[in-house]
Amino acid sequence: MRAFHLLLVPVLLLLLALPYSRGRYNDDFDDGEDIADFDDNDFAEFEDMNEDGAAETETAPPPRASPSSSLPEEEEDEDEATVELEEEQDGFEESDNNDQDMYSKYDQEEFEGIGDMDKPGHSMKDPLIIHKVPAHLQNSWESYYMEILMVTGLLAYIMNYIIGKNKNSRLAQTWFNSHRELLESNFSLVGDDGTSKDAVSTGKLNQENEHIYNLWCSGRVCCEGMLIQLKFLKRQDLLNVLARMMSCLLMFSNHHQIKVTLNDDDMDTFVFAVGTKKAMAKMQKDMQDLSEFCSDKPKSGAKYGLPESLAILTEMGEVTDGVMDSKMVHFITSHADKIESIHLSDQFSGPKVMQEEGQPLKLPETKKTLQFTFNVPGMGNTSPKDMDSLLPLMNMVIYSIDKVKKLRLNREGKQKADRNRARVEENFLKQTHAQRQEAAQTRREEKKRAEKERIMSEEDPERQRRLEEAAQRREQKKIEKKQMKMKQIKVKAM
Repeated sequence: MRAFHLLLVPVLLLLLALPYSRGRYNDDFDDGEDIADFDDNDFAEFEDMNEDGAAETETAPPPRASPSSSLPEEEEDEDEATVELEEEQDGFEESDNNDQDMYSKYDQEEFEGIGDMDKPGHSMKDPLIIHKVPAHLQNSWESYYMEILMVTGLLAYIMNYIIGKNKNSRLAQTWFNSHRELLESNFSLVGDDGTSKDAVSTGKLNQENEHIYNLWCSGRVCCEGMLIQLKFLKRQDLLNVLARMMSCLLMFSNHHQIKVTLNDDDMDTFVFAVGTKKAMAKMQKDMQDLSEFCSDKPKSGAKYGLPESLAILTEMGEVTDGVMDSKMVHFITSHADKIESIHLSDQFSGPKVMQEEGQPLKLPETKKTLQFTFNVPGMGNTSPKDMDSLLPLMNMVIYSIDKVKKLRLNREGKQKADRNRARVEENFLKQTHAQRQEAAQTRREEKKRAEKERIMSEEDPERQRRLEEAAQRREQKKIEKKQMKMKQIKVKAM
C-alpha cells in the first residue's frame, strides 16, 4: 500500500504539469508555423527573449529620481566607464604589441611594406606628385627620325632605279637606231635572241640586265657571227652612283665591246693588239694568247703615225706592217679618245684560267677572234648624240674583218708563227708532265682496284683462282716488256 502511494505522487505531479506545457506549446505556434521550421531555427528562443526585453523597455516609463540621488550614480557610471576604457586601451596595447611581434618574425625582404607600417609618420593620404615626362619618351617628330631617314632613302633608291634604268634603255635604243641600217646592210640576221631553234632576226636589242644590252649578228662572208655588247654604268644602283660621286679623281665611262668570230680558213696565224698603254699592259698580263705570243714590252705607236697615248703588242713585225695601213691608221687616229683596245688573234681563248688544283691538263680551246673595246664619250654623262658618234667605229670594225681575211703572211712569217705555237705547246706539256703522270698513275691504280674487287666478288673459288692467275700473267708480261725496252736502249747507247 505504501508503494502504491509512492507511485501515485509522481503521476499527480505529471498531470498537473501537462496543461501548462501544452498551453505554452500552443502559444508558441499560434502563427501557424510548422514544428519542423521551429526546430530548424536554433536561435528562435533567443530572438523571443530580445523581443520581450525591447517591448518591456518601450512600455515601462523611466523612473524619476531626485537630483541629489542622481549625482552619485553618474559619478559611479563615469568611474565604471573610465575603468572600461582603461581596460580596453590595455587590450589594444597588448594586441598592438602582439602584432608587432608577429610582423618581426617575418622576413623583411619577403614581405615588402611591413617596415613602412611601423613608421609613425607614414600617412595613406600623401599628396599626388606628377613627374615631368622625359623628352625622348614624348610623341614628337624627333622620335621618328630613324624611320623618316629609312623611308626617304627607300624612296630615293626607287626613284634613282627608275631614272637610271630609263636612261640606259634610252641610250641603248639610240645607238641601235643609228647603227641599224649599217648592220642590216652587212649581216643577214640582226638581233637573234636564241630562244627559237631557227635563227630569226628580231631587229631589237636583247637586255641582259638594267645596264647591259646585247645584239647578235650573223650571216656574212668569212664571219661566223658578231656579238655586240653595250655596257653602261650602273645608273639604276644608288650605291654605285654615290660611289662614283665620291670618287671624283677616277674617270668612269660606258663601254662598247664588239667580238667577231671568224672561220678557221679566213684568218692567218698571228696575234696583234693596239690600244692605250694601260690597257695593253693589263691585257698582256691577263690574256692567255698575248702573254704567250707577245712576250715583248708594248711598243709605242708613234712609229706608225699613231698618238703617243697608244701602244702596240705584236707577235712579229710583219703583222704590224700588214694591219696598220693608211686607212686603219686614219680610223685609229681620228677616234683615239674612244679606242680602248683592238685585239686580233688566231689563238684567242680569253683570260687566263686560274685553277685551284694546278694547271689544266690540256691546252684551252682557241678561236680566231677579233675583239674591239671602245669608250663611249661623255665620261659618264653620256647623251644620245654621243651614242651616234660611235657609228664610224662600226665602219672600222667592218673594214677590219675584210682586212684580216685578206692578210696573209709570207713563208718566213708563217714558219716563225708555227715555231711559236710549237714552242708554246711544248712548254705547256713540260709544265703539265708531272700532273699527267700523276693522273695516269691514279687511273692505273683505280683499274687495279676495280679488278681486285671483281675477283673478290666471285663466289666460285676455282674461277677466282683462275682470274688471279690471269692477272699475275698480265702483270708479268708488262714487266718483261719494260725490261726488253731497257735492253734495247742500252744496246743503242753502246
